[in-house]
Amino acid sequence: MSDANQFDTIVLGAGAAGLFHAGLAGQRGRRVLVLDHAKRPADKVRISGGGRCNFTNLETRADRFLGQNLHFAKSALARYTPWDFISLMAAHGLTYTEKHKGQLFCDQKSGAIIQMLLDECHKGSAEIRLSTEISGITRQDGRFVVETSSRAVSGQRLVVATGGLSIPKMGATGLAYDIARQFGHDIVETRPGLVPFTFSGELGEKFAAISGVAAPVIASVADARFEEDLLFTHRGLSGPAALQTSSYWMAGEPLSLCLQTTEDLNAALRATKQDSPRQSFVKALEAHLPARLAGLLADIGPISPEARLADLSHAAIDAFTAFLSDWTLTPMGTEGYRTAEVTVGGISTDGLDQKTMESRHVPGLYFIGECVDVTGWLGGYNFQWAWASAHAAALA
Repeated sequence: MSDANQFDTIVLGAGAAGLFHAGLAGQRGRRVLVLDHAKRPADKVRISGGGRCNFTNLETRADRFLGQNLHFAKSALARYTPWDFISLMAAHGLTYTEKHKGQLFCDQKSGAIIQMLLDECHKGSAEIRLSTEISGITRQDGRFVVETSSRAVSGQRLVVATGGLSIPKMGATGLAYDIARQFGHDIVETRPGLVPFTFSGELGEKFAAISGVAAPVIASVADARFEEDLLFTHRGLSGPAALQTSSYWMAGEPLSLCLQTTEDLNAALRATKQDSPRQSFVKALEAHLPARLAGLLADIGPISPEARLADLSHAAIDAFTAFLSDWTLTPMGTEGYRTAEVTVGGISTDGLDQKTMESRHVPGLYFIGECVDVTGWLGGYNFQWAWASAHAAALA
C-alpha cells in the first residue's frame, strides 16, 4: 500500500464528532483521513435547531444522559465543557444566544458551525473524502485496513463516529454497530429517542383535530419527569415534553400528563360557578386552556361538555381537576427512527475506556458520539457529548 493511503488515524463519519475529532487529532500532529458515504459533511448538524444549531447546553452534567452505565460520560464531559466549545467559537468569530433552559444557539446558524469544524480540519491538515462507501475492515500487523469504494487505506488508529440509526434519509446506518460486533463489542438494544408519540383510534383522531395546539405540562413515564410544552399533532404528541419522555419510554407503558395552568384551576372553576352559574363548563374551561384543547378535555373527561357550572357539584369539579393532574394515556408507539433526533442504546460502554473512548478489546480502536450507549436530553446535550467524546479520543 502506498504511503498516500497510510494514515495515523482514520475517522469514519464526517458528522459532528468525526469532524471535531479529526481537527483536534490533526492539530496534534497526526496524519488524519475522514471517510463518509454522504455527498456533503455534517448534514445532521445542518438541520439541527431549525438550522440554527443548538450546539450545547450550559446545564450539561452526566445525570442528563441515558445509558446502562450512568457514570460513563462523566470523565469526558468534565474534561471538555460547554465553555471550551464556546471559546473555540469565539476564536472563529461566532456568537450565540441562550434560550430555554441553558440551550445555546449559533447566531450565524448551523452552516457556520460546520465551516468552523472544516476550518479546524484544514488547520490540522486532515483529509476528508466524501461519497466513499466502506466495504470492509480488517486488522493487519497492528494496523486497520479499510476497504472503500475507491481504494484501500490503512491507519494505526480507527475512530468510529458514524452515528446511530436516527433519520435514515440523511444517511444513518448501523455501520458502527457492525464494526463493534466484528471486534467483540456488545450492543445495548437500540430504540428511537427524542421522537414524537403516535396514537391511533378515536384518541388519535381527536389529537389530529386539534393539531398545532400547545400547552405546558408535566409529562411522566416510569423513569423520568419533565416540565415542558406539549404539542398536539396529526399523528399524536410532540413538543419538548413528548420528545424528552420518549427517550425513557418503553413500548406499552403509559404516559402521564399533568396540565399546567397559570392559576389554581379547581379554585378558579369554583369561583366561576359562584359568579356565573349559567355558564357552560367548557366555556369556563376555555378561560384557562386553549379553546380547542378545552373542548377535547371536556369531551373525554368525567364531565359532560354540555353541562352548566350550576349543575356541577364541588366533587365533580374535584374529579375533573384530578383527571387533568394525572391524565394517563398509552401511546401506540413513536414515529420511529424516521424523525427521531437520537438513537437510545448502542455500543456498550462496558467495552470502552471512559477516559479515552478506546476499545478494551482492540488497541487503537475508538468509538465516539451517538453510536455509543450515551444519549442526552433534548437541548444541545447530544452535541456536547459529540464534542466531549471526540476530544477524549483525540487526547488519548
